[in-house]
Amino acid sequence: MSYNSKMYGLGSKRSIIREIFEYSKLRASEIGADNVFDFSLGNPSVPAPAEVNETVRRLLDTEDSVLLHGYTSAQGDLRVRQAVADSINRRFDLALTPQHVYMTCGAAASLSICLRALISEAGEEVVVFAPFFTEYRVFVENAGGVLVQCAPEEDTFQIDLADFAAKLTPNTKAVIVNSPNNPSGVVYSKETVTALCKILEEKQAEYGHEIYLIADEPYRELVYSEVEVPYLMKHYSNTLVCYSFSKSLSLPGERIGYIAVNPDMEDGSNVYLAVCGAGRALGYVCAPSLFQQVIAACLDVKVNLDAYRVNRDLLYNGLTACGFRCVKPDGAFYLFVKAPGGDAYALYEAAKNHEILVVPCDDFGVTGYVRIAYCVDRARVERALPAFRRLAEEIF
Repeated sequence: MSYNSKMYGLGSKRSIIREIFEYSKLRASEIGADNVFDFSLGNPSVPAPAEVNETVRRLLDTEDSVLLHGYTSAQGDLRVRQAVADSINRRFDLALTPQHVYMTCGAAASLSICLRALISEAGEEVVVFAPFFTEYRVFVENAGGVLVQCAPEEDTFQIDLADFAAKLTPNTKAVIVNSPNNPSGVVYSKETVTALCKILEEKQAEYGHEIYLIADEPYRELVYSEVEVPYLMKHYSNTLVCYSFSKSLSLPGERIGYIAVNPDMEDGSNVYLAVCGAGRALGYVCAPSLFQQVIAACLDVKVNLDAYRVNRDLLYNGLTACGFRCVKPDGAFYLFVKAPGGDAYALYEAAKNHEILVVPCDDFGVTGYVRIAYCVDRARVERALPAFRRLAEEIF
């Protein structure tokens, strides 16, 4: 065999989310898009804020096009990194400099770079909290690590701290925290985060080496109440933040984000250089130049969350009234719904018969649940509710 069989496996079988999304397009071509209720893909339906488009136009009209579309420094434009550092410092009372910030092609690149920068020996372990984004396993294993998953508290989907402590070993190199969470929409509480960091501090001392906390934060700004989303750098020194503007500015296709290294991190300057080296090795250098400039001008701008909030409430109230069970999410744009009888694929197939497309989540580390991505137009939600009611009548 002349090619990499592992890469062939990844390329020949899409993630289940992408498989369902592709099926939805096919089905829409057969019966019309208005008759397909596709809740598969976390693709923002709220438009980018006006300030984003205005900034793009201004840059295109006023900046030197050669410079605007040219290479930046490998780790990102200095002024952009300064702006990102200033924004983090202002919001969270920290002391980052541009030498703590690496601009990336979105959160997936950020995670891949961090894992490659941190995992130094094959078999080092990376702990994740179920339910978790399915691609974590791909990112971890591609960096040479072993993914270790922790169970949630099922009633709340907060972290089961006892299980977490039991899963840490001398081989643990990093822990990934995703809050607000994909797929549950749950925000980990300050109490949960404080306890988690205390456990990490104790285990670092016990094992005599650093354990890094990787905060995966594409949904940080998507919160629907006064609930606090703790900033992990404030709670644990050995933290790296992976951020994306895909959701906060509705720019998923522009692939723009950053890595921020805690200035209080042990040996942080060398960790930052390892991040730069990993970006080089992976080919993730010079994030899109135009959109580096765009986000630098729009760091205090956020999408309007009203449409997501309305969709969440319509679906949550409608589904629970039909007999479905799920934790009401405080953030992101997903509902995590328990499958009656505990068979996620059976619910997926039953829903599919009503042209409702949801994602069975066994690959997310928790069996018996489906994910509903409600980042769609309100009309689709309203048209889908009668179909959900018919589904409920059939299965309950």
